[in-house]
Amino acid sequence: METTQAVCTRCVIDRTVPEVEFDDKGECQFCRAHDILESIYPQGEPQGKNLSSLVEKIKAAGRGSQYDCICGVSGGCDSSWLLHTAVKLGLRPLAVHLDNGWNTSIAVDNMRRMVSSLKVDLEVVSVDWEEFSDLQKAFLKASVSDVEVPTDVAIFSVLHKVSALKGIKYILNGHSFRTEGIAPIGWTYMDARYIREVQKIFGTRKLRTFNNFGIREVLYYSFWKGIRVVPLLNYVSYDKAQAKESLMRDYGWEDYGGHHHESLYTKMVQSFLLPRKFKIDKRRTSQSARVRCGKISREAALTELNEVPYPFEPELVEQVLARLGISEAEWRNILAAPRKTFRDYNSYFPLLRRSKQALRLACDLGFFPKLLYLKYFGQTGHDTV
Repeated sequence: METTQAVCTRCVIDRTVPEVEFDDKGECQFCRAHDILESIYPQGEPQGKNLSSLVEKIKAAGRGSQYDCICGVSGGCDSSWLLHTAVKLGLRPLAVHLDNGWNTSIAVDNMRRMVSSLKVDLEVVSVDWEEFSDLQKAFLKASVSDVEVPTDVAIFSVLHKVSALKGIKYILNGHSFRTEGIAPIGWTYMDARYIREVQKIFGTRKLRTFNNFGIREVLYYSFWKGIRVVPLLNYVSYDKAQAKESLMRDYGWEDYGGHHHESLYTKMVQSFLLPRKFKIDKRRTSQSARVRCGKISREAALTELNEVPYPFEPELVEQVLARLGISEAEWRNILAAPRKTFRDYNSYFPLLRRSKQALRLACDLGFFPKLLYLKYFGQTGHDTV
Protein backbone atom coordinates (compact mmCIF):
# COMPACT_ATOMS: atom_id res chain seq x y z
CA MET A 1 0.00 0.00 0.00
CA GLU A 2 1.34 3.44 -0.94
CA THR A 3 2.45 5.61 1.99
CA THR A 4 2.50 9.40 2.30
CA GLN A 5 6.10 9.60 3.52
CA ALA A 6 8.64 11.90 1.91
CA VAL A 7 11.80 9.76 1.98
CA CYS A 8 12.49 6.03 1.68
CA THR A 9 13.03 4.41 5.08
CA ARG A 10 15.96 2.38 3.78
CA CYS A 11 17.82 4.76 1.41
CA VAL A 12 17.55 8.49 0.68
CA ILE A 13 15.39 8.49 -2.45
CA ASP A 14 12.61 11.02 -2.01
CA ARG A 15 9.71 12.52 -3.92
CA THR A 16 11.93 14.62 -6.14
CA VAL A 17 11.96 11.36 -8.14
CA PRO A 18 8.67 11.60 -10.09
CA GLU A 19 7.86 7.88 -10.22
CA VAL A 20 8.87 6.97 -6.66
CA GLU A 21 6.54 4.68 -4.71
CA PHE A 22 6.92 3.29 -1.20
CA ASP A 23 5.72 -0.12 -0.05
CA ASP A 24 4.14 -0.96 3.31
CA LYS A 25 7.63 -0.97 4.89
CA GLY A 26 8.31 2.49 3.53
CA GLU A 27 10.95 1.22 1.08
CA CYS A 28 11.16 2.47 -2.51
CA GLN A 29 11.15 0.39 -5.68
CA PHE A 30 14.81 1.25 -6.26
CA CYS A 31 15.73 -0.65 -3.10
CA ARG A 32 13.80 -3.68 -4.37
CA ALA A 33 15.59 -3.41 -7.71
CA HIS A 34 18.92 -3.24 -5.86
CA ASP A 35 18.11 -6.50 -4.04
CA ILE A 36 17.32 -8.21 -7.35
CA LEU A 37 20.67 -7.07 -8.76
CA GLU A 38 22.44 -8.31 -5.63
CA SER A 39 21.00 -11.78 -6.30
CA ILE A 40 22.18 -11.63 -9.91
CA TYR A 41 25.66 -10.32 -9.03
CA PRO A 42 26.32 -11.82 -5.58
CA GLN A 43 29.35 -11.00 -3.46
CA GLY A 44 31.70 -13.56 -1.90
CA GLU A 45 32.47 -16.99 -3.35
CA PRO A 46 29.71 -16.95 -6.01
CA GLN A 47 31.11 -13.64 -7.23
CA GLY A 48 34.49 -15.22 -7.93
CA LYS A 49 32.94 -18.13 -9.82
CA ASN A 50 30.71 -15.88 -11.91
CA LEU A 51 33.63 -13.60 -12.73
CA SER A 52 35.88 -16.49 -13.76
CA SER A 53 33.18 -17.90 -16.01
CA LEU A 54 32.60 -14.50 -17.61
CA VAL A 55 36.29 -13.88 -18.24
CA GLU A 56 36.66 -17.29 -19.90
CA LYS A 57 33.71 -16.56 -22.20
CA ILE A 58 35.19 -13.23 -23.24
CA LYS A 59 38.61 -14.76 -23.86
CA ALA A 60 37.11 -17.62 -25.86
CA ALA A 61 35.07 -15.25 -28.04
CA GLY A 62 38.18 -13.18 -28.80
CA ARG A 63 40.63 -16.01 -29.34
CA GLY A 64 42.78 -15.35 -32.39
CA SER A 65 41.84 -11.67 -32.51
CA GLN A 66 43.84 -8.63 -31.46
CA TYR A 67 41.22 -7.62 -28.89
CA ASP A 68 38.63 -9.60 -26.96
CA CYS A 69 36.58 -6.72 -25.58
CA ILE A 70 35.97 -2.98 -25.75
CA CYS A 71 36.09 -0.54 -22.85
CA GLY A 72 34.52 2.87 -23.21
CA VAL A 73 36.77 5.40 -21.48
CA SER A 74 36.24 9.01 -20.43
CA GLY A 75 39.06 9.73 -18.01
CA GLY A 76 36.64 9.36 -15.10
CA CYS A 77 37.01 7.01 -12.17
CA ASP A 78 34.55 4.33 -13.28
CA SER A 79 35.91 3.90 -16.80
CA SER A 80 39.53 4.13 -15.61
CA TRP A 81 38.95 1.41 -13.03
CA LEU A 82 37.09 -0.63 -15.62
CA LEU A 83 40.13 -0.54 -17.91
CA HIS A 84 42.45 -1.37 -15.02
CA THR A 85 40.25 -4.30 -13.98
CA ALA A 86 39.96 -5.71 -17.51
CA VAL A 87 43.73 -5.78 -17.98
CA LYS A 88 44.36 -7.27 -14.54
CA LEU A 89 41.91 -10.06 -15.40
CA GLY A 90 44.00 -10.93 -18.43
CA LEU A 91 41.64 -9.48 -21.01
CA ARG A 92 42.83 -7.63 -24.13
CA PRO A 93 40.64 -4.53 -24.34
CA LEU A 94 40.52 -1.83 -26.94
CA ALA A 95 39.79 1.53 -25.28
CA VAL A 96 37.26 3.67 -27.16
CA HIS A 97 36.47 7.30 -26.37
CA LEU A 98 33.75 9.51 -27.80
CA ASP A 99 35.02 13.08 -27.94
CA ASN A 100 31.93 15.28 -27.81
CA GLY A 101 33.93 18.49 -27.50
CA TRP A 102 33.57 18.91 -23.74
CA ASN A 103 36.58 17.05 -22.34
CA THR A 104 38.51 18.69 -19.52
CA SER A 105 42.30 18.61 -19.75
CA ILE A 106 42.31 16.42 -16.64
CA ALA A 107 40.12 13.83 -18.36
CA VAL A 108 42.34 13.77 -21.45
CA ASP A 109 45.48 13.37 -19.34
CA ASN A 110 43.87 10.60 -17.30
CA MET A 111 42.99 8.64 -20.43
CA ARG A 112 46.50 8.99 -21.82
CA ARG A 113 48.08 7.89 -18.55
CA MET A 114 45.82 4.84 -18.28
CA VAL A 115 46.24 3.52 -21.82
CA SER A 116 49.98 4.23 -21.78
CA SER A 117 50.60 2.51 -18.45
CA LEU A 118 48.41 -0.47 -19.31
CA LYS A 119 49.71 -0.68 -22.90
CA VAL A 120 46.18 -0.54 -24.31
CA ASP A 121 45.30 0.88 -27.73
CA LEU A 122 42.98 3.90 -27.71
CA GLU A 123 40.55 4.79 -30.50
CA VAL A 124 38.95 8.26 -30.38
CA VAL A 125 35.77 9.04 -32.30
CA SER A 126 34.87 12.73 -32.60
CA VAL A 127 31.44 14.20 -33.21
CA ASP A 128 30.53 16.76 -35.84
CA TRP A 129 30.57 19.74 -33.49
CA GLU A 130 28.10 21.96 -35.37
CA GLU A 131 25.54 19.19 -35.59
CA PHE A 132 26.08 17.82 -32.10
CA SER A 133 26.04 21.20 -30.35
CA ASP A 134 22.80 22.04 -32.17
CA LEU A 135 21.31 18.83 -30.75
CA GLN A 136 22.47 19.74 -27.26
CA LYS A 137 20.87 23.16 -27.59
CA ALA A 138 17.66 21.51 -28.80
CA PHE A 139 17.46 19.43 -25.62
CA LEU A 140 18.02 22.52 -23.49
CA LYS A 141 15.20 24.28 -25.32
CA ALA A 142 12.96 21.22 -24.92
CA SER A 143 13.01 21.99 -21.17
CA VAL A 144 13.69 18.39 -20.12
CA SER A 145 16.13 17.06 -17.57
CA ASP A 146 17.48 14.49 -20.07
CA VAL A 147 19.95 16.95 -21.60
CA GLU A 148 22.83 14.45 -21.45
CA VAL A 149 20.96 11.91 -23.58
CA PRO A 150 22.66 12.84 -26.88
CA THR A 151 26.07 12.02 -25.42
CA ASP A 152 24.92 8.83 -23.68
CA VAL A 153 23.27 7.45 -26.81
CA ALA A 154 26.18 8.46 -29.04
CA ILE A 155 28.64 6.66 -26.76
CA PHE A 156 26.53 3.51 -26.76
CA SER A 157 26.22 3.61 -30.53
CA VAL A 158 29.91 4.26 -31.18
CA LEU A 159 30.97 1.39 -28.92
CA HIS A 160 28.73 -0.97 -30.89
CA LYS A 161 29.93 0.32 -34.25
CA VAL A 162 33.57 -0.19 -33.36
CA SER A 163 32.78 -3.62 -31.91
CA ALA A 164 31.05 -4.74 -35.10
CA LEU A 165 33.77 -3.30 -37.32
CA LYS A 166 36.50 -5.15 -35.46
CA GLY A 167 34.55 -8.33 -34.79
CA ILE A 168 34.59 -7.89 -31.01
CA LYS A 169 31.72 -9.57 -29.19
CA TYR A 170 31.90 -7.96 -25.74
CA ILE A 171 31.54 -4.35 -24.61
CA LEU A 172 32.49 -3.79 -20.97
CA ASN A 173 30.36 -1.27 -19.13
CA GLY A 174 31.72 0.80 -16.20
CA HIS A 175 28.38 1.29 -14.44
CA SER A 176 27.99 -0.28 -11.00
CA PHE A 177 24.62 -0.37 -9.28
CA ARG A 178 26.45 -0.51 -5.95
CA THR A 179 28.02 2.92 -6.49
CA GLU A 180 25.74 4.64 -9.03
CA GLY A 181 22.35 3.21 -8.15
CA ILE A 182 19.60 3.13 -10.78
CA ALA A 183 18.75 6.29 -12.70
CA PRO A 184 15.03 7.11 -12.44
CA ILE A 185 13.36 7.32 -15.82
CA GLY A 186 11.73 10.53 -14.63
CA TRP A 187 15.22 12.02 -14.50
CA THR A 188 16.90 10.32 -17.44
CA TYR A 189 15.17 8.61 -20.34
CA MET A 190 16.68 7.93 -23.74
CA ASP A 191 15.73 6.46 -27.08
CA ALA A 192 16.33 7.25 -30.75
CA ARG A 193 12.81 8.45 -31.57
CA TYR A 194 12.88 10.84 -28.61
CA ILE A 195 16.16 12.33 -29.87
CA ARG A 196 14.84 12.74 -33.41
CA GLU A 197 11.64 14.36 -32.13
CA VAL A 198 13.44 16.92 -29.95
CA GLN A 199 15.81 17.83 -32.77
CA LYS A 200 12.95 18.14 -35.24
CA ILE A 201 11.08 20.58 -32.99
CA PHE A 202 13.91 22.63 -31.51
CA GLY A 203 16.97 22.03 -33.68
CA THR A 204 18.11 23.88 -36.78
CA ARG A 205 20.04 21.08 -38.50
CA LYS A 206 19.26 17.59 -39.75
CA LEU A 207 20.98 14.72 -37.95
CA ARG A 208 23.26 13.41 -40.69
CA THR A 209 26.30 12.19 -38.74
CA PHE A 210 24.91 11.72 -35.23
CA ASN A 211 25.30 8.15 -33.96
CA ASN A 212 21.74 7.37 -32.94
CA PHE A 213 20.70 3.96 -31.64
CA GLY A 214 17.21 2.85 -32.56
CA ILE A 215 15.33 -0.42 -32.90
CA ARG A 216 17.11 -1.29 -36.15
CA GLU A 217 20.49 -0.88 -34.45
CA VAL A 218 19.36 -2.94 -31.46
CA LEU A 219 18.37 -5.83 -33.70
CA TYR A 220 21.48 -5.59 -35.87
CA TYR A 221 24.13 -5.35 -33.16
CA SER A 222 22.55 -7.47 -30.45
CA PHE A 223 20.92 -10.27 -32.41
CA TRP A 224 22.67 -10.33 -35.79
CA LYS A 225 26.19 -9.44 -34.62
CA GLY A 226 25.79 -11.06 -31.20
CA ILE A 227 27.42 -8.20 -29.29
CA ARG A 228 26.93 -8.30 -25.52
CA VAL A 229 27.20 -5.42 -23.05
CA VAL A 230 28.65 -6.58 -19.73
CA PRO A 231 28.58 -4.50 -16.52
CA LEU A 232 31.99 -5.79 -15.40
CA LEU A 233 32.19 -3.73 -12.21
CA ASN A 234 29.09 -5.54 -10.91
CA TYR A 235 31.16 -8.75 -10.90
CA VAL A 236 33.95 -7.34 -8.72
CA SER A 237 34.24 -5.60 -5.37
CA TYR A 238 34.33 -1.95 -6.37
CA ASP A 239 34.76 0.88 -3.90
CA LYS A 240 35.06 4.21 -5.68
CA ALA A 241 37.04 5.97 -2.93
CA GLN A 242 39.57 3.14 -2.78
CA ALA A 243 39.70 2.98 -6.58
CA LYS A 244 40.57 6.68 -6.79
CA GLU A 245 43.41 6.24 -4.30
CA SER A 246 44.77 3.30 -6.25
CA LEU A 247 44.49 5.08 -9.61
CA MET A 248 46.32 8.13 -8.29
CA ARG A 249 49.04 6.04 -6.72
CA ASP A 250 49.62 3.58 -9.55
CA TYR A 251 48.91 5.64 -12.67
CA GLY A 252 49.24 9.30 -11.71
CA TRP A 253 45.50 9.64 -12.29
CA GLU A 254 44.05 12.99 -11.17
CA ASP A 255 40.73 13.60 -9.46
CA TYR A 256 38.48 16.07 -11.32
CA GLY A 257 36.17 16.92 -8.43
CA GLY A 258 32.44 16.18 -8.50
CA HIS A 259 30.40 13.35 -9.91
CA HIS A 260 31.26 12.92 -13.62
CA HIS A 261 32.85 16.36 -13.76
CA GLU A 262 35.45 15.11 -16.21
CA SER A 263 33.16 16.79 -18.78
CA LEU A 264 32.63 20.56 -18.66
CA TYR A 265 29.08 20.23 -19.98
CA THR A 266 28.19 17.49 -17.48
CA LYS A 267 29.66 19.58 -14.69
CA MET A 268 27.46 22.55 -15.64
CA VAL A 269 24.38 20.35 -15.99
CA GLN A 270 24.77 18.51 -12.70
CA SER A 271 26.04 21.39 -10.59
CA PHE A 272 23.76 24.14 -11.93
CA LEU A 273 21.01 23.31 -14.42
CA LEU A 274 19.50 20.22 -12.76
CA PRO A 275 19.46 21.56 -9.17
CA ARG A 276 18.42 25.08 -10.23
CA LYS A 277 15.64 24.29 -12.70
CA PHE A 278 14.55 20.71 -11.99
CA LYS A 279 15.36 20.36 -8.27
CA ILE A 280 17.35 17.25 -9.16
CA ASP A 281 20.39 16.32 -7.10
CA LYS A 282 22.17 13.41 -8.80
CA ARG A 283 23.97 12.68 -5.53
CA ARG A 284 20.70 11.23 -4.24
CA THR A 285 20.91 8.07 -6.40
CA SER A 286 24.60 7.44 -5.74
CA GLN A 287 24.27 8.12 -2.02
CA SER A 288 21.27 5.78 -1.88
CA ALA A 289 23.36 3.06 -3.50
CA ARG A 290 26.10 3.56 -0.92
CA VAL A 291 23.55 3.40 1.92
CA ARG A 292 22.14 0.11 0.62
CA CYS A 293 25.66 -1.34 0.48
CA GLY A 294 26.57 -0.17 3.98
CA LYS A 295 29.24 2.26 2.74
CA ILE A 296 27.60 5.17 4.52
CA SER A 297 24.79 5.50 7.08
CA ARG A 298 21.42 6.79 5.99
CA GLU A 299 21.70 9.62 8.50
CA ALA A 300 25.11 10.69 7.17
CA ALA A 301 23.80 10.60 3.58
CA LEU A 302 20.82 12.78 4.51
CA THR A 303 23.13 15.23 6.23
CA GLU A 304 25.33 15.50 3.13
CA LEU A 305 22.31 16.00 0.89
CA ASN A 306 21.13 18.89 3.05
CA GLU A 307 24.34 20.72 2.24
CA VAL A 308 24.66 22.86 -0.90
CA PRO A 309 25.64 20.28 -3.55
CA TYR A 310 28.10 22.37 -5.55
CA PRO A 311 29.44 25.93 -5.32
CA PHE A 312 28.06 28.19 -8.02
CA GLU A 313 30.62 28.80 -10.76
CA PRO A 314 29.33 31.60 -13.01
CA GLU A 315 32.42 31.37 -15.20
CA LEU A 316 31.61 27.72 -15.95
CA VAL A 317 28.07 28.59 -17.06
CA GLU A 318 29.39 31.45 -19.15
CA GLN A 319 31.96 29.16 -20.78
CA VAL A 320 29.33 26.57 -21.73
CA LEU A 321 26.89 29.16 -23.08
CA ALA A 322 29.61 30.82 -25.14
CA ARG A 323 30.67 27.50 -26.62
CA LEU A 324 27.08 26.64 -27.53
CA GLY A 325 26.34 30.12 -28.86
CA ILE A 326 23.49 30.71 -26.39
CA SER A 327 22.82 34.32 -25.46
CA GLU A 328 21.96 35.48 -21.94
CA ALA A 329 18.40 36.16 -23.04
CA GLU A 330 18.06 32.65 -24.51
CA TRP A 331 19.48 31.17 -21.33
CA ARG A 332 17.00 33.07 -19.16
CA ASN A 333 14.20 31.72 -21.34
CA ILE A 334 15.54 28.17 -21.01
CA LEU A 335 15.66 28.45 -17.23
CA ALA A 336 12.20 30.04 -17.02
CA ALA A 337 10.44 27.66 -19.43
CA PRO A 338 7.95 25.22 -17.83
CA ARG A 339 9.55 21.89 -16.98
CA LYS A 340 8.73 19.00 -19.28
CA THR A 341 9.60 15.30 -19.51
CA PHE A 342 10.12 12.78 -22.29
CA ARG A 343 6.41 11.98 -22.03
CA ASP A 344 5.68 15.34 -23.64
CA TYR A 345 7.40 14.17 -26.84
CA ASN A 346 7.17 11.21 -29.19
CA SER A 347 9.34 8.30 -28.14
CA TYR A 348 9.54 4.51 -28.17
CA PHE A 349 8.36 4.38 -24.56
CA PRO A 350 4.79 3.22 -25.36
CA LEU A 351 6.25 0.46 -27.55
CA LEU A 352 8.64 -0.57 -24.78
CA ARG A 353 5.76 -0.85 -22.33
CA ARG A 354 3.87 -3.09 -24.78
CA SER A 355 7.00 -5.19 -25.32
CA LYS A 356 7.57 -5.93 -21.64
CA GLN A 357 7.73 -9.72 -21.94
CA ALA A 358 9.96 -9.64 -25.02
CA LEU A 359 12.40 -7.29 -23.31
CA ARG A 360 12.42 -9.44 -20.20
CA LEU A 361 13.23 -12.52 -22.27
CA ALA A 362 16.04 -10.68 -24.09
CA CYS A 363 17.53 -9.64 -20.73
CA ASP A 364 17.19 -13.18 -19.34
CA LEU A 365 19.01 -14.53 -22.40
CA GLY A 366 21.86 -12.05 -21.89
CA PHE A 367 21.25 -9.81 -24.88
CA PHE A 368 20.85 -6.80 -22.58
CA PRO A 369 21.85 -6.12 -18.96
CA LYS A 370 19.12 -6.93 -16.44
CA LEU A 371 19.39 -3.34 -15.26
CA LEU A 372 17.67 -2.25 -18.49
CA TYR A 373 14.56 -4.23 -17.61
CA LEU A 374 14.59 -3.02 -14.02
CA LYS A 375 14.93 0.57 -15.19
CA TYR A 376 11.78 0.45 -17.33
CA PHE A 377 9.63 -2.12 -15.55
CA GLY A 378 11.03 -2.86 -12.11
CA GLN A 379 10.64 0.57 -10.57
CA THR A 380 6.94 0.73 -9.85
CA GLY A 381 4.67 -1.25 -7.65
CA HIS A 382 2.58 -2.08 -10.71
CA ASP A 383 5.43 -3.54 -12.74
CA THR A 384 7.44 -5.84 -10.54
CA VAL A 385 10.04 -8.27 -11.84
